[in-house]
Amino acid sequence: MFKKLLASAGIGSAEVDTQLLHDHVSPGEMLEGKVVIKGGRIEQQVERINLFVMTEALREKDDKKYYDKVVLHRFALNESFEIGAEEDKVIDFEFRLPIHTPPTINRTRVWVQTGLDIPQAIDPNDRDYLQVSPHPYMDTVLQAITSDLGFELRKVEMEHSKRHGYVQEFEFKPIREFRGDLDELEVVFFVKEDRVELVIQIDRKVKGIGSLFAEALDMDESFVRITLTDNELKNGSTGVADILRNVIQQHT
Repeated sequence: MFKKLLASAGIGSAEVDTQLLHDHVSPGEMLEGKVVIKGGRIEQQVERINLFVMTEALREKDDKKYYDKVVLHRFALNESFEIGAEEDKVIDFEFRLPIHTPPTINRTRVWVQTGLDIPQAIDPNDRDYLQVSPHPYMDTVLQAITSDLGFELRKVEMEHSKRHGYVQEFEFKPIREFRGDLDELEVVFFVKEDRVELVIQIDRKVKGIGSLFAEALDMDESFVRITLTDNELKNGSTGVADILRNVIQQHT
């Protein structure tokens, strides 16, 4: 009885270790690996193994900023099973990484967190960090903005959103074509199966007395939402750059 109480308190209970086949992955690709469970001091009933794809987003409350954990995807690995004392058990897994998984650029972190559902027990935690490349749609747009339009990527930040849960905000500085017209360009991506939706914030430079008044009234920023289809994205970064150039010019 005493050993059961210890196990239910997380002392001497089963441990879990997730081992990924590879940690470099793109959104939409299969993530493969195995979960190794090592039994504790007594036999235990494991209700389920949960794999969570996690990130963290910046939140602000009471004028204080902090990072809050965000669940991107949850994958239930198996049904209930028993694991004996000191027993080793290996379970293979694979699941598709959601297409909306943010790329791990700058401060953005993504990891797989593992937990065992054991009745009345403290769930052990196991983190495995991923290196996530941009989705091909996103990569094409990023190439268009940086290589074709001459913007420099300055900052990438995950931020809390009441509507979407989180957004990943990309901040660019013009260093070539729009250097005299813009202070910065901010872009948020919403990747879909057959398209990518962009919310673009165009921050115009101050020009003349009229513009000074506009900036003081926060009227120097324009928000634009556009959709790039799969066919448009297949034209490559040059074609996408032409579309974005026209949009930016309309608002400068």
